[in-house]
Amino acid sequence: MRSDKTLIATGRNLTFGWSRGDTVLDIAELSLQAGQRTLILGPSGCGKTTLLNLLSAINIPTGGSLELLGKKTQEMSGAERDVFRADHVGYVFQMFNLISYLSILENVLLPIRFSTKRNQRLQAVGSGPRDEALRLLSQLGFDHRHFLKRSVSQLSVGQQQRVAAARALIGSPEIIICDEPTSALDDEAQEAFLGLLFTEAEKSGASLIFVSHDRALIPRFNRIIKLPEINRALGCERAAI
Repeated sequence: MRSDKTLIATGRNLTFGWSRGDTVLDIAELSLQAGQRTLILGPSGCGKTTLLNLLSAINIPTGGSLELLGKKTQEMSGAERDVFRADHVGYVFQMFNLISYLSILENVLLPIRFSTKRNQRLQAVGSGPRDEALRLLSQLGFDHRHFLKRSVSQLSVGQQQRVAAARALIGSPEIIICDEPTSALDDEAQEAFLGLLFTEAEKSGASLIFVSHDRALIPRFNRIIKLPEINRALGCERAAI
């Protein structure tokens, strides 16, 4: 597949399975454009999280090819994929993956500790890590400075989700991945969450990859992928969604 600077991800005959003969994802061709808002729809069990793990270089394909930002993931070592993810991917995990013994602010600042490039991007726009973390958290409703010293274990599920979003956004990564991120938010918090997500992605030119089963989100995105329609793996539900 030809490399294209406007593409953040290109895949062909992309497969993944946990063991021989157990393929859970099989996609003939996939391309994602830079700056695009992509919504991946599908019911539980059709490979959404598996696809996100490939697009973030957490896992590598067991077959076919996948390039992220022009780099073939199968040719990267585990350490190289860790660096790639730290520099280029912001991930809002379904289970948040916050560090329980760190404060809210420390959790948000964590990616800066692992990525010089994220720090450099902040410096390029005249901002420091702490100021940027406070700005993002304020936009998500954390506007009392003393509150930010609390451990994330003291937060509600919805609050933890918003902290995870701020952590993913800090340092303007090129790829922002969200795995069912609005499932624990009420309508008001969801609107604030989406507003910040879209604003920050547009400001930095980041590509947003958002997984959900909620069809009400469709009008907010400019690319819709119904995963059951493109996943050829046996066992994937192909019911209409």
